[in-house]
Parts: sequence; structure tokens; C-alpha cells
Amino acid sequence: MADIGDTAHSEVAGDEEAGTGPLVVLVGPPGAGKTTVGLLLARAHGVGFRDTDADVEARAGKSIPDIFVDEGEPHFRTLEHEAVAAALAEHDGVLALGGGAIMDDATRALLKGHRVVFLEVALADAVKRVGLDAPRPLLVGNPRARWRELMQARRPLYLEVAALTVDTAGRTPEDVAAEIRDAFATAPDQASSEPTPSEQTEPEKDVNR
Repeated sequence: MADIGDTAHSEVAGDEEAGTGPLVVLVGPPGAGKTTVGLLLARAHGVGFRDTDADVEARAGKSIPDIFVDEGEPHFRTLEHEAVAAALAEHDGVLALGGGAIMDDATRALLKGHRVVFLEVALADAVKRVGLDAPRPLLVGNPRARWRELMQARRPLYLEVAALTVDTAGRTPEDVAAEIRDAFATAPDQASSEPTPSEQTEPEKDVNR
């Protein structure tokens, strides 16, 4: 089985009616496997998969690095918040958010009541899965040091919005997807309750945009 990695920004056609909110919302840094795991979950449940980074790029007509260069990070964050708000309102399948989406207070407020899953990954695993050489505006300079800094700032916010935290270290995407399915199958009301310590795995000590 392949290791977990973010490999595509595609949408799988679903057969459920829209308007009920996402089945699951995946958050986490690059290399956590949001796309790979999200596609597996979507196919297993017969629903669509949506990625807000892809939505932003489609609306802007350019890549996220180009948005950063041409319009700056504040403009990108505005587009990102709008994309998350639209997806939460319109999409009833599996939704993956960009790594930095949770930095916005209004976006975190929108996530309340949704089944949010934080896919945790250590730097070593993230490097193996996606590398840090691809253009990532917030990792310019020393990518590994910047990744650690971003995770130090973002991890508490991932935990704040998450109903479930899943450690992806050394695991296949199939295994991670199965844990998410099992967790919500046995706790159908989890999205509306506060996370409990038993639902959050301890991270390995160790970005998306």
C-alpha cells in the first residue's frame, strides 16, 4: 500500500444531495494526507471530495504561489475564507482545507459543529511524502525550520477545531481512513460536542499555505 501523501486536487462525483454540510472536514499540514485520505473516504461513502485550495485557484485563475506574489497573503486569506465558507454551506461530501485556513478566527468559528479531523504528521514524514522543495510561499528560506515554526503556531488551532485527531505516522492512507470511519460510526454525534482527551492522540515531537 502507498504511504500517505497529498496527491491530487480532484473531485469524486457523489450521489447524495447537497446542502447538509460536509460528511468530514480534514485539516492538517502538507504531507498529512488530506487529499489521499479524503478521496478514500469519499469513495467509501459514495460522496464527492472537495479541496478549498483548488477552489481558490479556480476562482483566481492562478496558482496559490502566484496569488501570494501578485496580490499578497492578505488577499489570499480572504479568498481562502470565502472558499471555506462556500464549501461548508454547499458540499455534503469530504472536504479538505488548506493548511493555514484555521489561522483565521472567522473560519474556525464556521467549523464549529462540523466533523473536523486533524491529520497529524511529523516533519520527517511530511518530507518523505511531499518534500519541501515545491513552491510554498510560507516556507521560503529554511523550509524545515519554517515548517516547525508554522506547526508550533498552528497545532493548537488544529486541536481547537478538531473533533478527532489521527496520528498518520508510519500508516497507510487506508488505515487512516478506516480509523476515521470507525470513529464516527461509533460516535455519530461527535461533531456537535467538544473534543475529549481520549479522542486526541499524542503527537510525535516534532504547511500548507
